[in-house]
Formats: sequence, structure tokens, C-alpha cells
Amino acid sequence: MADAPEQPTLKDMQHWTWVLGRAQQMMMEQGIAALPTIPGFNDPATLERARDFWTDSLTLWQRFLDPTSAPPTAETPEQARDKRFKDPQWRENPVFDLIRQSYNTIADHMLRGVDAIDGIDPKQREQLRFATRGFVDAMSPTNFALTNPAVLERTVETRGENLLKGLQNMLADMGRGQMTHTDGSAFEVGRNLAATPGQVVKRTDLYELIQYNPATKKVLATPLLIFPPWINRFYILDLTPEKSFIRWAVEQGITVFMVSWKSADATMKDVMWDDYVAAQVDAIDTVRDLLDVPAVHTVGYCVAGTTLAATLAVETARGGADKVASATFFTAQVDFSGAGDLQHFVDDEQLTMLEKLSPDGFLDGRYMAATFNALRGRDLIWNYVTNNYLLGKDYAPFDLLHWNGDTTNLPAKWHLSYLRDLYRDNLLVTPGALSVGGTPIDLTTVTTPTYVQAGREDHIAPAESVWKLTHHFAGPLRFVLAGSGHIAGVVNPPSAGKYQYWTNDTKTESLSDFVAGATETKGSWWPDWLAWLRGIDDADVPAKGARIPGKGKLAPLEPAPGQYVRTK
Repeated sequence: MADAPEQPTLKDMQHWTWVLGRAQQMMMEQGIAALPTIPGFNDPATLERARDFWTDSLTLWQRFLDPTSAPPTAETPEQARDKRFKDPQWRENPVFDLIRQSYNTIADHMLRGVDAIDGIDPKQREQLRFATRGFVDAMSPTNFALTNPAVLERTVETRGENLLKGLQNMLADMGRGQMTHTDGSAFEVGRNLAATPGQVVKRTDLYELIQYNPATKKVLATPLLIFPPWINRFYILDLTPEKSFIRWAVEQGITVFMVSWKSADATMKDVMWDDYVAAQVDAIDTVRDLLDVPAVHTVGYCVAGTTLAATLAVETARGGADKVASATFFTAQVDFSGAGDLQHFVDDEQLTMLEKLSPDGFLDGRYMAATFNALRGRDLIWNYVTNNYLLGKDYAPFDLLHWNGDTTNLPAKWHLSYLRDLYRDNLLVTPGALSVGGTPIDLTTVTTPTYVQAGREDHIAPAESVWKLTHHFAGPLRFVLAGSGHIAGVVNPPSAGKYQYWTNDTKTESLSDFVAGATETKGSWWPDWLAWLRGIDDADVPAKGARIPGKGKLAPLEPAPGQYVRTK
């Protein structure tokens, strides 16, 4: 019987792997050199990028084959703090270290390749960069069981139970058509979310008006009316009691009203932006009449802030500017020339697809949820693929993520016109380009005292884009840059002691100039806003009569948070 062939050693395998890799590189270089020059394929710039890639790849193999003589690893700051690779095995185990570094090398070259492409306009380049970044995030080795050391370890430890549980989680998400981010049983609207005491005092086909119970013996004479975005539920501003902006404002002695928008259904197929502006005007007039006051303070968050800007311009044109004592904008845009990654979803192809997704006249809110998740795919998609599908972990309770998954439907006709007229064509900042109810919109006529808040890390309404609002209004304006992003930058109660904000009382022309001369203050910006609000008019009145829900002209319809916030 012949002897079994001798098995190659690890050193032999490493040597021949290097030989084959080098041979492949030599053949590619020789083959490409023999071809005629083709721009984008074998032109000098492309060849240089290819050689850079192969050099980096061979360096990785050298480090794997002979770690002692290899040059030290050079990580970018972003790679060093990448939470996906926090497990020690990604650096301590040579195989997984090679996988991690190979992935980083390929990702880096792909993104650099986008920047090196000639002959495309800036918008196309940004779209390609966004798509490439999404692809790179999707192909991370952390997203696959066989290339993630933590998943392999967990699979051995549980004898595969993690994969079965993860499959159960994935199938459940497929059944509901939406990715789960948190334990859905931990929260309930009206119990531990949206639980600030109050009453629904008005209901229309588009919104409910909630008035909150006073918590102080005296209240600010001018009430506060809040317009939340209708692409989400209003209780982002009324999360758990310790995070609730509404509860905090009530405790500061403010009479607070909240608009709760109806989630769209087939009856709202003809609803347009004009209807939302009219609803804001109606809510303003309702509060003024109920409390017998000349004006109200207003807040507009995100898309409702964009609409509030239009409302102010319309009321100014109609002689009703004095109805609004002040306007506060939470991460709201009016000039969409630099509106960030959401602009990648408003080309003609995307808009045509949206029309097909809305056969009954409304867009399913799960589509918008998926879009917003895609803007932060690494955190809101792939993180959960790893933790809940591969590792089979239980979902942790998190009020903000519960709200994020509580989607609302959108009137399709309005949504499409909004994307076309504002995100694509940027018509709101051109005087007279848009009209509401026959009244042309001109933002430059608005002189209402204004407070503008932006989030430094906002990926939905970038701070630079929000800043542009300061160039369109004509009245007194205070701009505040808050730490964090679109949600956490707004929902930051003083008691949490988190983040910071920047102010600058010197008139500046750009956000960079504002930041250069700004003063940083630790903690929440809410007290700064309250001081600004009281600086407009500090008069107080007793918290009685119509200041108590149901004691005025409008009978209470039902306790807060009402019906519309629960309608799916």
C-alpha cells in the first residue's frame, strides 16, 4: 500500500498563496499593458489605482504570512472606532484580522474609486457615493455567520440555537414587512409613552388638537402650539416622562397645545400641501379663540417646520402675521439646495416608483421607515441583522426606537408634490414660485421672531441646510446648533445632562463662521429656548378657566393622546 502523500505545512500554504497572488498581479499588469488605452479601464489613472489596490492587498498578505517583519497596520480614525469590529478576535486572530483588513482595503478603494471618476456631475457622484457606501456596509464580514467570529463562537456555545432564534426573528420581520429594532411589548401609547395628561379638544379629518393640563398656578399668557411632522407620530416630543419636551414645557408654566396628525388612508388621496397649511392656520385660530389671546407661540418640527414657514408667509400676505408671536423650528429646512442624502431618493425613477407604490392614494409608512433606515444603514439595518438575526439576541426596550417603528401613512399626491417642488426643484425659496390657496409664498416677507435649532450630526436635515433658513426670513432670529442629530439633538432634556449646544450673538453669513465664533454650553438647549421665549413676552395669567382643558368653549372629546396617534 502506497504511503499517504505528505500534507503541506502552514508555511508551505502561505508561500504558495503569495506566489499565486504575485503571479496573478503580474499577468494582469502585462495583459492590461498590451491593450489599447481605454479611459476608465487601463488609462494611467486607473492603472495607478489598480496598482495601489494590489500593493495594499500584498501588504495584507505579507502581514498575514510574516507578522513580525510586516509594516505596522495603518488604520484611519473611523476604522479604529468602528463598532462592528469591537470583538477582540477581529485583531487577535490572524485569520479574522486578515478578513477585517481586507474588507477595509476593498471598501476604501471602492469609495476612492467613486471620487476618481471623471465626467459625471456632482449630484451623480453623490448618488454613486451613497450607493457605494450602502453596498460596502452590506458586504461587511460582520453581516455573515461564517465570517463573524462572535457569531461562530455563539453558534458553538448554543449549539445553533442562536441561528434558529435569529431565523425566527427574521421571518417575523418579513411577515410584518418591517425590521424590528426594539421590544414592542415594553411600551404602550397612553401608558408609558404620550402619557402627559391632557384632552383632545378638537378633531378634524386631518388632525386632532390636544390641550395639556397645567402644572403650575400661573402660566405664560401666550400659549404654545406645536406642529410635529406627519411622517411620524407626535409623541417623539412626549416619550417617557423624563424625556418629554411637552411635560417639561408644561412644568415651566406654558399652556401647551399639540397637533396630532391623522395617518393617511384612501379618504385622503386628494390631500395636498395646501391642506396642511390650512390646518396649521385653523389650529392657530382655534387656540387664539379658545383662550381669547391675540397670538400664539409656534413650533414646527422637520417637515411641519417647512410647512410652518409657508404658513407664516401666507398669513403675512393675508394680513395675519400678528397671529403668531414667535416661530421655533426644530431641524427644519426651507432651502433644499443642500438637503443631504434624502436627495438621492427624489430622481424621476424614484418618484415614478412611489406613484406605483401608492395605488390607493396613500404611501405605506413602512416605505418611509425603510428609507430613513437606509440613511443610517450601518446602525439601523446591519447592526440588527448581526445582533438579532445572527446572534439571536433579544430585542432591548428603547422608547425612541419604538417610536421610530410606529409608522404613519402619507397622502401620496401631497408626498410626491413635496418631493418634486421642494427637494428636487427647491421652489420654496423663490418668491412667488409656490402658492397656497391662491396666495403666493414669499419667505422674505416674514418678520416673525424666530428660533432655529439644528443638529450638528443631523443626517436628515443637515445643519448646513437648516442654517440656510437664516438667509430668508426678515425678522429677529436666533440660531442654535445642538449636539447630536435629528432626534437626539431635539429630544435632550436638561435632566439628562447630555450633549451641548453652541450660540453666537454676532451676525455671521455662514455656518462655519457661526461655529468659529460660537460659545459652547454643556447640556440641553431647552433652557436657552425658554429664556428666549419669555424674552418676547413674560406676562403670566392664572391657570384657570379655559387654560384647563374642557373648561373653555371646546368640550373635551377624549383624554390625550387621542385616537389619531393610535390609528395604523
